[in-house]
This record gives sequence, C-alpha cells and structure tokens, in this order.
Amino acid sequence: MSDPVNLLLPQFLEWIAHRPRTYADVMEAWRTSCPRLPVWENAVGDGLVAFRNVDGQAMTERSIVLTRRGQAALKAAKAHACVSD
Repeated sequence: MSDPVNLLLPQFLEWIAHRPRTYADVMEAWRTSCPRLPVWENAVGDGLVAFRNVDGQAMTERSIVLTRRGQAALKAAKAHACVSD
C-alpha cells in the first residue's frame, strides 16, 4: 500500500491550484493532529507551496500558492495518474 501522505499530496496541490486559498482555508480543510498525515507540513517543507505576502495582511488572510516546484509535482502526479489508468 502507498504512503497515505503521498496519495493525499496531489489532491492537496490540486485543491490549492483550483482557486485562490488563504492560510485560514488551508488550516480549516487540511490541518491534522495525526503525525502520519502531515500533508500541509510536507508541502511547505518540500517547497511545493508558499505564502504570498502582502504588507499588513494578517497571517490567516495570506494567500497560499503553488511554487514552480509544486506546479511541476502536480503535473507529474497528473501524468502518472493518466498512465496508471
């Protein structure tokens, strides 16, 4: 069986890419206290997503965007999914 985080990561990246998301949106939908499902933490740590900083904007209102690396990872995951089908 594949690692659950590896299965969820493409879904997370797709969710971010679908429309603008704020940090508050991400925390509401993807935060977990389960140490085995650190999707958000892994995406940040691997440089797949980043904060779009706006001066004076509260942390919860900052946009979360895919980095180039995140875009490439999402593209690769989609290509792999097409091959696997």
